[in-house]
Amino acid sequence: MRVAITGAAGLFGQGLVAAFRTRHEVIPLTRVEADITDAEAIRAALERIRPDLVVHPAGIPDIDICEADPALAFRVNYQGTCNVADAARRVGAGLAHISTDAVFDGKKTTPYVETDPTAPITVYGQTKLQAEQAVKALERYWIFRVSVLFGPGKINFVEKGLRKVAAGEEYKVASDQLGCATHTVDAGLKIMEVAEARRYGLYHLANKGECTRLELARKAAELAGLDPTKVIGVPDALMQRRAPRLKYAVMDMQALRNAGFALPRPWQEALAEYVHDSSRGRIR
Repeated sequence: MRVAITGAAGLFGQGLVAAFRTRHEVIPLTRVEADITDAEAIRAALERIRPDLVVHPAGIPDIDICEADPALAFRVNYQGTCNVADAARRVGAGLAHISTDAVFDGKKTTPYVETDPTAPITVYGQTKLQAEQAVKALERYWIFRVSVLFGPGKINFVEKGLRKVAAGEEYKVASDQLGCATHTVDAGLKIMEVAEARRYGLYHLANKGECTRLELARKAAELAGLDPTKVIGVPDALMQRRAPRLKYAVMDMQALRNAGFALPRPWQEALAEYVHDSSRGRIR
């Protein structure tokens, strides 16, 4: 396949490029090549590339930035996705859209399945849900809801903690947010597998297992041979952040299982590989 990937310079974009390049021709698109908020620019880019598949992780993932500037979040996360969807439709390409667990309200106490009602409590979640609805208007689409991302190529939640602890500093993280963790390359490989099989639809996608942010960051420090007690758990209510966070965001990958796909490896295995690789060439 000929695969165009938006937001290719971002954290997930880099993981997707690495995954799809193992078997397909990949054309990475950064904001310089194709600003998704510019309908004409993204249309021209896809008309030039003529991809079979467009994978679309581009957007504003920072939940606090979205809360502070709803108009910007709407323009990038929703309208940008509408532009990508329209351009993909015009060139006859399938679209794999990257969404989020933030489309839920975090009030459940059992894992969210794909058919659970959505009720986002943040601007970020609202704009991503609107984007999902726009993508569903296409004939050939996939929507993948992912959770906390870590992976090579760019600073992320795990890498930030490793740097702080390595410098002898404390890393304060929420102790009461339970969810999933997603290794970007693992997720990219699974998205590729599902797209190759042409099993269209909505999927939850993360590495197997659940963890709090505190457990994830402490495990990373431990794997790196650092002092995990430098990772300090703080109740979410005391973190003083602009946007509310989901207390519970564990996702059940029911749709993947029902479609006959194996689930990604446990988050602990993916994290161990990531920490080992990043320790050899710490991101600067």
